[in-house]
Amino acid sequence: MGRRSRKRGETTRAERDAARRARAADPSGAPRRERLPGDDRPPAPWGGFPLSELVILLGIVLMGWGFVSGNDGRELVAAGLVVASLGGGELALREHLAGYRSHSTLLAGVAAFVAVTVVALAFSPVRLWLVGVVGVAVFGTTLYLMRELFRRRSGGLGFR
Repeated sequence: MGRRSRKRGETTRAERDAARRARAADPSGAPRRERLPGDDRPPAPWGGFPLSELVILLGIVLMGWGFVSGNDGRELVAAGLVVASLGGGELALREHLAGYRSHSTLLAGVAAFVAVTVVALAFSPVRLWLVGVVGVAVFGTTLYLMRELFRRRSGGLGFR
């Protein structure tokens, strides 16, 4: 079978050639994504200070210190994981609530993890099936609510 021609948009050959030349002149060679109106990252409440990045760096430093310490550093590794997760979680929540990027699955996973941890710690002899049911229920509910929230905040988009 022969190749079928595809209809192009409403551009002329000269416009396509100019766009090709502009892409070829780009020294990085990386494809560029077109910026949409309102496609700016949401600002942090604390201004230009890189707090999230510093918290993530602190978590990485704690994890590295814990790994170097050997068996005695398990608590440092755990603390580093928690601190770095807080920094990344704050950024994901801020982007999600602003309608910039959808992080529905990540935020639902965090909510399910917190719920499972609370159930496991509150009821010491707990049944494993109960923890599973709570985790799945919280994950599913939070995922649905976060997707709907993102749709409202992003102007109807399901993901971005």
